[in-house]
Amino acid sequence: MITAMAVSTAPVEYTILCIQLDCSMRNLIRKFQSYWLADASFVTLLIMLLAAVFVLPVIMELSGHGVLLFNVLLLSVFLSGIFSTRSVGLISLSALLFSVHLALRIIRFGENPYSFFIFENVIGIANTLVFIFINLRLLFRDQSVNAYRIVGAVNVYLLLALMGALTLEVIHAVTGASIGGHVVLNGTDDDYVHFIYFSLTSLTTVGFGDIYAVNTAARMLATFLSTLGVLFPAIVIARLVGLASSQR
Repeated sequence: MITAMAVSTAPVEYTILCIQLDCSMRNLIRKFQSYWLADASFVTLLIMLLAAVFVLPVIMELSGHGVLLFNVLLLSVFLSGIFSTRSVGLISLSALLFSVHLALRIIRFGENPYSFFIFENVIGIANTLVFIFINLRLLFRDQSVNAYRIVGAVNVYLLLALMGALTLEVIHAVTGASIGGHVVLNGTDDDYVHFIYFSLTSLTTVGFGDIYAVNTAARMLATFLSTLGVLFPAIVIARLVGLASSQR
């Protein structure tokens, strides 16, 4: 009889454990979402983007572990996008893109002959665009302005540079050419070092001339990034300044 009672209580204990785990997971997700929806999260994202845009290229050039760090950091940035909105549609889209992106990265780095490099970067571009949209929504929510919102504007600017670098990877993979000059490309993630540099110099309209676009697709992308670089402060920053003035 004692044995029968022990067996009968086992399913109940298992159910209680599952409920506790489910509640713990839900609470953890809520905490993540609460953090990434707060203005203070803009600073965390800025640190991640500064590392991805300015620090990682140096590490990738000097160390063989830079490619792994790049992929981990890039996926971490996209993962944060899932928790940065309350919109069910945007959460679903971000989660879907992240899952596909993660799966394609695992396939490429796994011990198998398959690789979907172009599709992988197209998904990365789509993920970046969705994340830019999410951050713009966060930036202008409730029509208020503070120091964190300025940081958020910088984040969007750096995300545009990241989008440009990923697009250059696709252009190079499809056409076999993208940028030239003092640069050697090998068609791998190591090329990110050169692509993010060219993307930033185009976005900021600096254009040192040491690296330049060599085909029409790359030239049009460089022109598009330069246009965005000019319009961004004229529209986004001006909008923030206008909101700040209206609060006084």
